[in-house]
Amino acid sequence: MKLKFKIQQYQTDAVENVVKVFNGQPNKGLAEYVVDKGKTYEKDNGKLIEVKNIHFEEDSTGYKNGDIVLTKDELLKNIHQVQTENNIRLSNEVVDKLGHCQLDVEMETGTGKTYVYIKSMFELNKLYGWTKFIVVVPSVAIREGVKKSFDITVDHFMEHYGKKARYFIYNSNNLNQIDTFSQSGDISVMIINTQAFNTSLKEGAKNAAARIIYSVRDEFGSRRPIDVISANHPIIILDEPQKMGGAATQTALARFNPLFTLNYSATHKETHNPVYVLDALDAYNQKLVKKIEVVGFELKHLKGTDSYMYLEDIVLSKTEAPKARLEIEVKHANNIKREVKNLGVGDDLFYVSNELEQYRGYTISDIHIDTMDSSHSTVSFSNGKMMYIKDVYGDISADHKARIQIRETIKAHFRKEASLFKRGIKTLSLFFLDEVANYRKYDEDGQQMLGRYGEIFEQEYRAELNNNQNMFDADYMSYLGSISTHETHAGYFSIDKKGRSVNSDIKGKSEQSDDISAYDLILKNKERLLSFDEPVRFIFSHSALREGWDNPNVFQICSLRQSNSATQKRQEVGRGLRLCVDQYGVRMDAEILPDEVHSVNKLTVIASEGYASFVTDLQKEIKADLYDRPTKADIDFFIGKVLFSNECKKYTVSKEDAQEIVFQLRMNGYMLNSTCKCNRILINNLFKF
Repeated sequence: MKLKFKIQQYQTDAVENVVKVFNGQPNKGLAEYVVDKGKTYEKDNGKLIEVKNIHFEEDSTGYKNGDIVLTKDELLKNIHQVQTENNIRLSNEVVDKLGHCQLDVEMETGTGKTYVYIKSMFELNKLYGWTKFIVVVPSVAIREGVKKSFDITVDHFMEHYGKKARYFIYNSNNLNQIDTFSQSGDISVMIINTQAFNTSLKEGAKNAAARIIYSVRDEFGSRRPIDVISANHPIIILDEPQKMGGAATQTALARFNPLFTLNYSATHKETHNPVYVLDALDAYNQKLVKKIEVVGFELKHLKGTDSYMYLEDIVLSKTEAPKARLEIEVKHANNIKREVKNLGVGDDLFYVSNELEQYRGYTISDIHIDTMDSSHSTVSFSNGKMMYIKDVYGDISADHKARIQIRETIKAHFRKEASLFKRGIKTLSLFFLDEVANYRKYDEDGQQMLGRYGEIFEQEYRAELNNNQNMFDADYMSYLGSISTHETHAGYFSIDKKGRSVNSDIKGKSEQSDDISAYDLILKNKERLLSFDEPVRFIFSHSALREGWDNPNVFQICSLRQSNSATQKRQEVGRGLRLCVDQYGVRMDAEILPDEVHSVNKLTVIASEGYASFVTDLQKEIKADLYDRPTKADIDFFIGKVLFSNECKKYTVSKEDAQEIVFQLRMNGYMLNSTCKCNRILINNLFKF
């Protein structure tokens, strides 16, 4: 499969807003300079002897970014122009701690910010001649994702710009790449992750990377790598800058001698000079990301009884009355097991459980179907008790709670997959674990074994597959039959020094995977993971995939841990927000599915807590990160706004214009006189800001 890319207006707008900041900057072409090629040594009787005059002059020609000739006032004027046209609050000053300016681009997760900053490189090169860029990322997962984005967009940008970017991941064991970077006249990009490089930015630090980048290296011509890098006057791009806001990191980044800095994130913590905003609300309203639905579990305790019940679902049939799919405990000759039963009105749980005393008085008296919202459907009992779908009564262990979540994820997966299979869209599910050992453990010889959750997954997968043998069509069942249970799930985790999977917060870990095939598949081979030929459909991780990594065809996310962090919830949900693609690499967006975008692109989150609690926390986090929208459309709101005529001519609203607009809005019922509050949708239909 090859992913297909197309020009999208919102991404073009984000790129244009960046390049407009430098309006008036001349394009002087390549800026030549003499690269410090260092010294060359040969061994003579065991000693290193410097070899003189080995380099010719042409070998030392390098190309750096030409300096910005615009004054600070001119830059601020351009920034204000961009901000005014995009309804962004005006900056008081140019923030210039990392170069001539620091521009913020806010884009919701899943809307293609990596694509946007790669395209920005090509536009900055075309308009102003700049060629040297450094992308700084906070993790290996993000680094590999960035590298992958460069890989898969090569042909796309070649088609539109007639050139390719040279890009590489910084490696202190291969410093010659820095010379190539310095001497290339093409668009050249160095990708660096802070976990591998940030500590090495601390001059005098004791780790090996620090000694290399800040020390004079014989193998690098008696040069310091940081000096060679900084001579290029690179443009710095910070991917997820909120992870790099510490004073030490900012000081270290300044050593790169940046021309200017571009910050790209969905959740900026610090504001510099914002030039583009596409937040969660914008992205959803424009149908650029998936719709989210949440499955939560309400744990309730019944006084005076130890009964366990889980209302999994209510099953509807054209030929029979509704049935409650209820998990209860059932007594057998030698033990008591929890089993799922399909029960109807009149069924007595006391007899169904083989006369377990805890169920005496629990006869189903009513099954109510809520046609507007199935989660509000209920089952009532003769003793007055009532359950909603997904309610859990009685004692429940952590393992059994995980079993229910895993079961619900598999069920949601099959439902979604059966529908999308016909459209040629592969379905993926992602699990976040509380402990890696719950999925993967090791025997005395260091051999991998399935942990408890891994075993539960395989048990529930087989059970759900057997329960649906007659529910799906022949082609889909043939596809399922071609995949073994063991092959359909894989894990990606950090590893310790012994090469064993560990939780991502354990010290001494490496952000690699001990399963190289899984690492390559999940992080590097996104296209293969999207193909029906690849059997992996369920992915387990601790937190190594919580940021940076995503896959457009993740449709279920299950958090097998209790999270007190709303930020963590949003990070995890963000792994599945991107719109899906089919087997031809075509994205299922509003152009392809004008009326079905959010019916096809729906992300199901199986939470480890109640629905209301999860949704409330998630909404609070999203709301906190939304761009601050005006709530009153008064005269001050309209002053300075830029309007467009039908001929796309711009017009800036004066105070007199603003007064007339407000008057007309009030006269025509768009605005309440006393509050100046109005229907935002109506206003947006009237004016394009």
